[in-house]
Amino acid sequence: MKAEFTVNGSARTFTFEPDERLLTTLRNHGYMEVKNGCLEGVCGACVILLNDKPVNSCQVLTASVTGQTITTVRGIGTLHTPHIIQEAFVEAGAVQCGFCTPGMITATYALLRENPDPSEAEIKNALDGNLCRCTGYVKIIEAVQRAAQRLRETQGNE
Repeated sequence: MKAEFTVNGSARTFTFEPDERLLTTLRNHGYMEVKNGCLEGVCGACVILLNDKPVNSCQVLTASVTGQTITTVRGIGTLHTPHIIQEAFVEAGAVQCGFCTPGMITATYALLRENPDPSEAEIKNALDGNLCRCTGYVKIIEAVQRAAQRLRETQGNE
């Protein structure tokens, strides 16, 4: 099959098998920041934004989302132009092995777009389904709180 998508703001045409998962399609087309974790929708390593909503790309058939908008963590920020959320994760020490980081940052981005001042419980709820084996989540929650504060301060100064 062949279909068009908007990925990280750019029009893209992908070729894929009829039963292929979006995770596989993205990785086959160079989006290696979308991690292949459990393939069961429970680890969150493959979280992307589909039409601005976080989804586990391993649970979505590519053919079911043709023509739609996809954002990976690279569409949020890059090594050379990091997003405030990415900077906060690094500063808080919430990035250890880095495998869960793209999904965590993508889920955080979606949360903070909807709720710029989340409580700790709301952060935990938004990140539920994103598993980390390294940090114990304390630093991740701290990073989300730090990013939220900075984003509020930035928006207040515009």
